[in-house]
Amino acid sequence: MNLKNKKNEHKIRNDIDMNNLPKHIAIIMDGNGRWAKKRFMHRSAGHKAGVETVKEIVKAAGDIGIEYLTLYAFSTENWYRPKEEVDFLMKLLVDYLRKELNVLHENNVRINVIGNLDKLPEIPRQEVYKAIEKTKGNTKLKLNIALNYGGRSEIITAVKECINDVKNNIIDIHSIDEELFKKYLYTKDQPDPDLLIRPGGEYRVSNFLLYQMAYTEFWFSDIYWPDFKREDFFKAILDYQKRERRFGGI
Repeated sequence: MNLKNKKNEHKIRNDIDMNNLPKHIAIIMDGNGRWAKKRFMHRSAGHKAGVETVKEIVKAAGDIGIEYLTLYAFSTENWYRPKEEVDFLMKLLVDYLRKELNVLHENNVRINVIGNLDKLPEIPRQEVYKAIEKTKGNTKLKLNIALNYGGRSEIITAVKECINDVKNNIIDIHSIDEELFKKYLYTKDQPDPDLLIRPGGEYRVSNFLLYQMAYTEFWFSDIYWPDFKREDFFKAILDYQKRERRFGGI
């Protein structure tokens, strides 16, 4: 980072109201492939560059005091990509966890995974469980990694579990309300996202946290994920703080 950019980052960060931080930020990490294509590189180069941005933004979130950060890493629809690309993404996941786990643990980051892990290959699945176990006692930033995640699938799974508990007399059907239903979601016991950040130039939620984002503030950017910097992350937070959240009220 050059001196000018560093000064800009510090200025934006200093403008942030530390008493009005979003508790939970969700990010759709978009634009890796287009970043690579623009540079006449293979898509894998974009994904690899995107991992460096993950490291930078996770650190920035921890530095500023964000409590929950959810990263959309691999969707249920991503299995339809070419096998070569899927295999590379799984390898990147393994490499990231193996190289960064100790750093994350030392920085008091707790790793959680949302999504159906049963379909993941054995080695990535083992690394995920290892990371969850090692960091389960950490109390600073809770890092949710969305893997084989789909918002519709999550809701259907939650409905099935809810019905099963009614059948087994664990809960009464008349006790089901929004708060109870949320306990059947992957994000149970977590606040809903206050802010969704989507770089990459697209303007959709892509089947991400559909139930949880009923009143989330959205922040879109044309910047491809590998070019997304701490400065951009802080800009999104600063913009969030300028909004008035009424939750349907006046």
